[in-house]
Amino acid sequence: MQKLLLALLLALPAFSQPAALRDLDEYIQRAMKTFDVPGVAVAVVKDGQVVLAKGYGVRRLGESASVDPHTLFGIGSNTKAFTTASLAILADEGKLSWDDRVVDRLPGFQMYDPYVTHEMTIRDLLTHRSGLGLGAGDLLFFPPSSYTREDIIYKLRYIKPETSFRSKYAYDNLLYMVAGQIIPAVTGEQWQDFIRERIFATVGMNDSTTTVAAFRSGTDFATPHSEVEGKLTPIAAAQIDNLAPAGAINSSVTDMAKWMMVQLAGGKLPDGDKRLFSEKEGREMWSAQTILPVGEPPAALAALRINFAAYGLGWVLRDYRGRKYVSHTGGLPGYVSQVALIPDAKLGVVVLTNQEATGILSSIVDRILDAYLTDQQTDWTTVFHDLVEKQRAQAADVEKKHSGERNAASKPSLALEKYAGEYVDAWYGDISISSEPKGLVMRFSHSPALTGDLEHWQYDTFVAHWRDRSLAADAFVAFSLNPDGSVNQVKMVPVSSLTDFSYDFQDLLIKPKK
Repeated sequence: MQKLLLALLLALPAFSQPAALRDLDEYIQRAMKTFDVPGVAVAVVKDGQVVLAKGYGVRRLGESASVDPHTLFGIGSNTKAFTTASLAILADEGKLSWDDRVVDRLPGFQMYDPYVTHEMTIRDLLTHRSGLGLGAGDLLFFPPSSYTREDIIYKLRYIKPETSFRSKYAYDNLLYMVAGQIIPAVTGEQWQDFIRERIFATVGMNDSTTTVAAFRSGTDFATPHSEVEGKLTPIAAAQIDNLAPAGAINSSVTDMAKWMMVQLAGGKLPDGDKRLFSEKEGREMWSAQTILPVGEPPAALAALRINFAAYGLGWVLRDYRGRKYVSHTGGLPGYVSQVALIPDAKLGVVVLTNQEATGILSSIVDRILDAYLTDQQTDWTTVFHDLVEKQRAQAADVEKKHSGERNAASKPSLALEKYAGEYVDAWYGDISISSEPKGLVMRFSHSPALTGDLEHWQYDTFVAHWRDRSLAADAFVAFSLNPDGSVNQVKMVPVSSLTDFSYDFQDLLIKPKK
């Protein structure tokens, strides 16, 4: 019955949509070709109604199964809004307050700085102002690791801050996982169970899951894809249950349309009599918590110059052509997504994809927003593609410069087997370097994908080429020696400026294990 109703909605006459949306199918298909994306799903809601919920392309490259309105995609960090909504529900029930101290809810919680440990609140967990650096500690879960949520929370105490507490915005994932652990501490119910029972079931999000373990043969899900050494390739969906509250939800545009309508209604459910969360808590989640810097956009984006930007509770807040704009993006290996809401227009757009091409998100979202908010029809696909290509060219130039400055004639100070050994980082844990017939091999003990062959670069610096080439995260590995010639420490840094920030190799200080 639900699928029949959706089919009827999609069959509404063309005049129910803005004129500028009538060529949307053609526009999206061109964007998919431009950004080399196999599958896309898009939903638009307006004035409490689903205007569009449609799939484009295929679930897996080389196969015929089409993306449809019920196809599941990983939504990555769009999960964060579900975690904050869960906490808002508990705040409505009087079971917690945003300004409760974390240590009062999770007695074992500890940050590097004792003052931060003592003062950090639930609100602080959600607003990217803890003092941690960008993506700090993400290697504890990304690429997928064997650490549990409890392990990761314990290791937070060893991650040094980059700035003082509450002084600067720096996006993080780990503290959202901590926020998710507040739920079982308060209710006795695990995050994933609470999400399924209190949000998915209540809103009617019947397709959605909290884990890729639900992706079995015959399931309507989009296979993630990544560029592997220049070729678009299907990859395995990342298992990140240990960081689920920050990014593990899988959803369809059918379900995300329902989610957007509840958000735009200030927490009201479709029947109008019940609420997911109160209007008060809805305003709190959409209120500025951490101010974000506003820079000058590239010339090509001058028309989208913003006047303010802030992070709320699970949402990014800014303006779009003078209107309040509430949004978030999400990224996982092989998936990127975006949710965009214009509250005063009662307008919402969601785009889900099975390729890591972020440019397609803004290309489609901005085209749809403009169709409703302006009389302009900018070719955003060309604009964002050109920007992406410029970034790639700049990154290639930097790598070329590094290669040109390399002293390729230099030799390692030690015989290769002298670099081998057991190492440890204070927060990540054990890392081994072994001397094997073809050379040195680096292995991160809890992250199977971080197994790489070390190629000599210059002096005592090598490059780790990860055997899983879908990671696109090769890193310099620089050894420092003691006066007696033994290894003192090892530092790492990504080779390319395009490496995802979650590969926070630069935060490691690797020491020989005693």
